[in-house]
Amino acid sequence: MVSARIIAVDGPAGSGKSTVGQQLAQRLGYLYFDTGVMYRAMTLACLQRGIAVGDQEAVEALAQRVAIDVRAPTIADGRQYDVLLDARDVTWALRSPEVEGSVSRVSMYAGVRRAMSAKQREIGLRGSVVMVGRDIGTVVLPEADLKIYLDASVEERARRRWREAEARGEAVGSYEDVLGAMRERDRIDSTREVAPLKAASDAVVVDSTSMSVEQVVDRVWRLSKGEAGAARQRGRGKR
Repeated sequence: MVSARIIAVDGPAGSGKSTVGQQLAQRLGYLYFDTGVMYRAMTLACLQRGIAVGDQEAVEALAQRVAIDVRAPTIADGRQYDVLLDARDVTWALRSPEVEGSVSRVSMYAGVRRAMSAKQREIGLRGSVVMVGRDIGTVVLPEADLKIYLDASVEERARRRWREAEARGEAVGSYEDVLGAMRERDRIDSTREVAPLKAASDAVVVDSTSMSVEQVVDRVWRLSKGEAGAARQRGRGKR
């Protein structure tokens, strides 16, 4: 019997949250939910309605009324979930260049983050979910059965991102460029006014710097199978 029905995985960019979350959800038979897709869906909603992403008031107003849902995949086309925007499947449309170019702006707005957090919470409380983000254990689902804060040194996280980009043939500059951008991203995420990046007081901190993906997934899987309560106690003791 799986003990943890709601699992939150938080951590900085490049820590391996998405990969670990996907594999863990697959092993458990749970919904994998990368909360970043909600901000992409919100951005697509703005573009479809002709709302300028720079108009904070209009964007935040739309965030209050737009319907966004994430469910288990119903089509075997490589997707990890279905993303529904006003009941329409927009899963692949979220990866368009137009959305990619505007999502950072939309996700900065406090009103958008509050609205998306509320929607994420509704989905998470259904259970049988591995939810990945930066504020899941602290803001979205503070009552999650198991909270993981996945971390790694900034140098290792930058190295992973640089190698991944090189393997895909993307022009990202030197390792030093990626490292500088990673440090700036960490600064922004940890100092933002709304839901700053930090480990929940009862999270289990997993440092993946010298661990393989398989080792991390196995560690979290074992926690979800019955060590969740003890893990929370250890997490409290560390802080």
